[in-house]
Amino acid sequence: MTRTAIVVAHGGRPEALVALRETLHELAAAGFEVVLHDDHERLPVHGDLQGSRHDSIGDAEIVVVLGGDGTILRAAELTRGTDVPILGVNLGHVGFLAEAEREDLRAAVHRIGARDYEVEERGIVEVSVRTPQGDVLTGWALNEATVEKADRERMIEVVVEVDGRPLSSFGCDGVIVATATGSTAHAFSGGGPVVWPDVDAMLLVPLAAHALFARPLVVGPRSAFAIEVVPDSQTSGVLTLDGRRRVDVAPGSRIEVTLGTDRVRLARLSHALFSDRLVNKFDLPVVGWRGAARASAEHRSTTPVAPDQEA
Repeated sequence: MTRTAIVVAHGGRPEALVALRETLHELAAAGFEVVLHDDHERLPVHGDLQGSRHDSIGDAEIVVVLGGDGTILRAAELTRGTDVPILGVNLGHVGFLAEAEREDLRAAVHRIGARDYEVEERGIVEVSVRTPQGDVLTGWALNEATVEKADRERMIEVVVEVDGRPLSSFGCDGVIVATATGSTAHAFSGGGPVVWPDVDAMLLVPLAAHALFARPLVVGPRSAFAIEVVPDSQTSGVLTLDGRRRVDVAPGSRIEVTLGTDRVRLARLSHALFSDRLVNKFDLPVVGWRGAARASAEHRSTTPVAPDQEA
């Protein structure tokens, strides 16, 4: 039976081309028929909120991504709604979604060949936009949906709704609605909390809001957010999904966001806990950590023995 691997690469840099050649060679040596998806430099059409799909993606065994998180998000457009997992090899900076680093590329391909990996499913958000004219556009995001002001010199005026009820209105630079996966991306930079990926939740993070109550919110899987650009807003907005697909949102537009049913599948080579991933990717200081086992052992060794317990 033919084994097919699709490779999505971020091109342009010499080191990326070297990594690509090595990946193609190693996959072929492992017995894969390799399909190179080479349209990574083509940006989505403005107004296309769904993203492109690969006609034969369901026939592939795995998608190997060479690049950073942006390239992995590009690959997610190909695999969403299929059972095909993504294995990311980080050629970028943080590469939070990536599973392997550049120096581990050969070993990672060998693990793929041996089917020595596990698959982790990540949820998405479904997004719908209702224009003032009554038109409806739909899209989705793995990380986040962001509504930002179109004019840098003005604020966008919005009303935030939760579960069909208004919560607050304010002027701001924008509003982010993120998944747990996206909590370490744009939402994190905007001051939102880090949410563990096994938490089925959505986050709402206002950006530079002029309001008494404009704190980040976290809601459960059955809740829904809506963001309305008020009709007399000083500027229109731009809705961006995963930093890739975008559409203009005029005053009077309504953006609704819910957790979706589709999943994006990520191949995992390590059993490392999410806390370890946070420490490694963000280079967090953990100097002074002793650990429960070590502290317990030290406690036992320093606890005085009662007189009736002495030999």
